[in-house]
Amino acid sequence: MSIAEIKKNAEAKMAKSVEAFKNELQKIRTGRAHPGILDQVHVDYYGSNLPLSQVANVTLIDARTISVQPWEKSMAQKIEKAIRESDLGLNPSSMGDLIRVPMPALTEERRKELTKVVRHAGEDSKVAVRNLRRDANDQAKKLLKDKLISEDDERRSVDEVQKLTDRVIAEIDRLVHGKEAEILAV
Repeated sequence: MSIAEIKKNAEAKMAKSVEAFKNELQKIRTGRAHPGILDQVHVDYYGSNLPLSQVANVTLIDARTISVQPWEKSMAQKIEKAIRESDLGLNPSSMGDLIRVPMPALTEERRKELTKVVRHAGEDSKVAVRNLRRDANDQAKKLLKDKLISEDDERRSVDEVQKLTDRVIAEIDRLVHGKEAEILAV
């Protein structure tokens, strides 16, 4: 394995960490409606546990209301129950075959709790990135130990991985601040 491969590998894994963090942020509810918030809701569909998006259309009606249109009318009650029982704190209401999911306004206390959750998730992502940095540096040290690269190459590799790590952590910080601003916006 060469230094370029180590760096490329670390970069790919760090990008996956950032992507996972972005997905984590999407699950955190803000005051605004977002169809992605229901991605984690699963519905019992004839014995199979399927994601909501596979049994219904999920769209926005307005900034605070999500509309769920089941593909089968018989699924409306099951979908409504699944949304209600999810840990999202949502209370759907059925209007014929259309399910409306209003997003309740967040209290100031809940907003502060959510910012703590966002910061914690951001910190977890940073730890994951730092672990990837450590792994990449360990691989470079192993190459040095096996005398496949020089000390200068190893040092250069460590510096490049550090710059990459700094860039990724700055991206995570930017995402955290953006989500906090979104949560705290009334």
